[in-house]
Amino acid sequence: MTATQSSKAPEKAGLLDRLKSGPVICAEGYLFELERRGYLQAGAFVPEAVVENPEVVKRLHEDFVHAGSDVVEAFTYYAHRQKLRVIGRENVLEDINRQALRIARDVADRHGCLMAGDICNTNAYEADDEATHATVRAMFEEQIAWAVDERADFLIAETIDWCGEAEIALDVMKRTGLPAVVTLSAHRDENMFDGVPVVEACKRLEAAGADVVGLNCQRGPKTLMPIVRRVREAVSCHVAALPVPYRTTEAEPTFQSLTDRGCNCIPGGRPFPTALDPFTCNRYECAEFARECLALDVRYIGLCCGAAPHHIRAVAEAVGRTVPGSRYSPDMSKHAFFGTDATIPDRYKDRSAEI
Repeated sequence: MTATQSSKAPEKAGLLDRLKSGPVICAEGYLFELERRGYLQAGAFVPEAVVENPEVVKRLHEDFVHAGSDVVEAFTYYAHRQKLRVIGRENVLEDINRQALRIARDVADRHGCLMAGDICNTNAYEADDEATHATVRAMFEEQIAWAVDERADFLIAETIDWCGEAEIALDVMKRTGLPAVVTLSAHRDENMFDGVPVVEACKRLEAAGADVVGLNCQRGPKTLMPIVRRVREAVSCHVAALPVPYRTTEAEPTFQSLTDRGCNCIPGGRPFPTALDPFTCNRYECAEFARECLALDVRYIGLCCGAAPHHIRAVAEAVGRTVPGSRYSPDMSKHAFFGTDATIPDRYKDRSAEI
């Protein structure tokens, strides 16, 4: 072996090479999980924890990687100028973005994962107002510039509500030369806010050069999957599917539209976003969704708002992975009453019907 060969570390496979080989697991859902842990305010949903409690953000990245995520997605969702203006903290815009990217880069490097830069819905775009198009482009450009500077492996534009906004995001991302993933919101009527059907929007984005197109957030596995199937049939590029882990229905297809008739103490009467607990999918439902994705050759698989590490582990194991967290996957054969292991006393097994 030459000196050059011995000193050079093996190159890590990028997103597109990994997708050629099989599924890529991407954990999202940082907003809801950090809100549950007490480090983020529901409503504004700005990732202030990045600068106020960076160790907590790092811990959640580590937890998702332990559970099987191949991607460490920088926690810059809603860390854009518009959202920071809403909470009066526009002055920390660059700090919060760079800090999130550096935390993600560190975790990714230590675990051999990919680090993704992330941009999202701006809540500033209007299809009929050209001035907002320029504003949104500038917002995307500054965040993407920081992501490139902090060595992102690829770029994500997620939870986009407008086809036109998605096209601007993609244009900004493609100019960097990095792989670009664009995932859209599928609202109640399956149209983007500018009237473009979400499947048609995915086709347009593929034609414009997106490496991966698909859907994230808004819908649970049962109501997202029918649209995922149509996207897979409509495009030839890689497809992404990242539902929220909630039991949405045909009548209430998004988690914002869910109603809870069994509870009359929810402020405002709407379970979204802080009273969704009764609707949470179990890990087996998440695994079932992942298997359905793999059967469709949908390879970019994950979960969005509401996901916890045990959900991600179930997704990873469903596509054939054994991950660090698999060491602690359930084994009910050892249970004191429901177990089948020979070391468990028969009299305790017999009491299983009593508990």
